[in-house]
Amino acid sequence: MGHGADAKTTATARERLETVGAADVAATLQALATPSRLRILARLQEGPCAATELADAVGMEQSACSHQLRLLRNLGLVTGERRGRSVIYALYDNHVAELLEQALYHVEHLRLGLRDTPAAVAGARSAPDRRQSGSAATTAPSGRRPVG
Repeated sequence: MGHGADAKTTATARERLETVGAADVAATLQALATPSRLRILARLQEGPCAATELADAVGMEQSACSHQLRLLRNLGLVTGERRGRSVIYALYDNHVAELLEQALYHVEHLRLGLRDTPAAVAGARSAPDRRQSGSAATTAPSGRRPVG
């Protein structure tokens, strides 16, 4: 997840939060907190489209979709390019698509009762101990039993 020449970083997530600002990261994650914005981002992950087409695709009124697009644009998650009388929206970059994919992956894992071993913990364990049970008896952190 590098940003160019110095792709490797030894800073921890906590240190990086201090550098970039935890409030900015929180604002980005908060933008993903509504189903309508998630639907917009998911549609844009398929490719750029005009605002009117986007509103139809996600089942929203044009004005409500435009409001959400303005917020997503201000947070740097989408871009808009005027073409004639239309504005064509697209994801800002591949990081936005990765955020959405990771969120979906996480929720799917919760529903299945699966858990990836955190890297810091995995290094301290032996190989046979790294395997996690995918049994339906596992309870998800939400307190609900996983579906599936």
